[in-house]
Amino acid sequence: MFSTRLGWTLALTASAWFLFALDRLVVATALPGIRSDLGADLAGAQWVVDAYTLAFAVLLLTGAALGDRFGRRRVFLIGVVVFTAGSAAAALAPSIGLLIAARAVQGAGAATAAPVALTLVGAATPARRRGTVLGAWGAIGGLGAALGPLVGGGLTGSLGWPWIFAINVPLGLALVPLARRRLVESRGPSRTIDVRGILLSGAGLLGVVWAVIRAGGGWARVDVAVAGLGGAALLALFVVAQHRARAPMLPLRFFRSRAFTAATLASVGMYAALFGGVFLVAQLFQTTWAASPWQAGLWMFPMAVMPMLLAPVGGLLGDRVGTRPVLATGAAMVASGLAWTAYVARSGAYAELVPALVVIGAGSGLFFAPVAAVLLAAVAPDEQGQASGVAGAVRELAAVLGVAVLGAVLAGHGGDPAAGVGLALWLGAGIAALGSLAALALPRSRPPQMVHLPVHQEVSRWNRSRHTGAPSSVEPPTRSAA
Repeated sequence: MFSTRLGWTLALTASAWFLFALDRLVVATALPGIRSDLGADLAGAQWVVDAYTLAFAVLLLTGAALGDRFGRRRVFLIGVVVFTAGSAAAALAPSIGLLIAARAVQGAGAATAAPVALTLVGAATPARRRGTVLGAWGAIGGLGAALGPLVGGGLTGSLGWPWIFAINVPLGLALVPLARRRLVESRGPSRTIDVRGILLSGAGLLGVVWAVIRAGGGWARVDVAVAGLGGAALLALFVVAQHRARAPMLPLRFFRSRAFTAATLASVGMYAALFGGVFLVAQLFQTTWAASPWQAGLWMFPMAVMPMLLAPVGGLLGDRVGTRPVLATGAAMVASGLAWTAYVARSGAYAELVPALVVIGAGSGLFFAPVAAVLLAAVAPDEQGQASGVAGAVRELAAVLGVAVLGAVLAGHGGDPAAGVGLALWLGAGIAALGSLAALALPRSRPPQMVHLPVHQEVSRWNRSRHTGAPSSVEPPTRSAA
């Protein structure tokens, strides 16, 4: 089915994505054990999750720029090495503060490798098969997500939580020499690193997320208000700076595309609800329903395994029937699954929850590949490295905010955890529903057989209209997103 080059590229980059996905969700069932051993509160547990995803989100766009400038294979290797070193440090961390710092190092390494991994796959894939290949790539990452709660629960219950990080070390060390030998080096347009953008976005997001997490004790506190307002002001300055920068880390012109903007908004709603929901379900099982780590991992398996099974299906459906109905349906399924989970949260009856977990996982599986295809197809080929970085940054920022906001709702109901989980899940369902509505704003895409122009001609026409500023009815090329 695949050429030798594409086969190796897909296998190696998806293996790295497997590690990144595994490490994001492996902590879900380990958090109660980490809190107990290191004496952390709920806010500390949230930072174990959010330190990784926040570093990942802030540095993703930098990773894409580094890959374009210095070589994508080289940057991919550096990212894997940094991620592996962060995993070793996390396994050895003696305190919650050092564990959070090690998680940030992991996130920085993953952020360096992930955008160039997706770009390497895109460059090796024919446009007509991009949806299918992205689905296969996402399915392997979905395997990491599926195994995450199980691995986390099993290792925490048997060997202790440090092993959930130590397991990454031999896998990362094995991946580096293979990638160095088998991946083909490539570069994009040499771009200046936007240091000012990195500092403004990082400080702004840190302030906002810190304020949301601390707000579980009340929004009226001075430290919460200062951090939140200061973070928001820095993010506003970031947007102004990006508008004026010659080589911005976040090209605002991407959002002139209706497809790119709608897909981005759909991603925010979908991923905030999904990752916030995973955090809440793990807390529900272990804190409210008194499950062991291993038992909680088993209970979450129906939700985690569905993306692995359905990510290729989502890519195929996006190619066959169009991305808009697939994305809207996937986000709506996540919303309905979270709503059902909120409804049965107090019952303690796991059998009643299984269908909801399956629906949540199935909806997310349908969403992953088509949204990536839309975002890549909405830009010119030489901008796909930046677009993949933006797509990943949006996903990770949504995950950070989802965990922070829904976790704050849970923290605000400390006296009644079941009620707090239920209310937070209802909020997550509403956020996912907004993501579904955003997906409906996507332009109607056409099946591949109805596209009359070759894709390179579509790109050429669109680039001419975009760079000359002349009015044009040409939409961004959407063959791969149809």
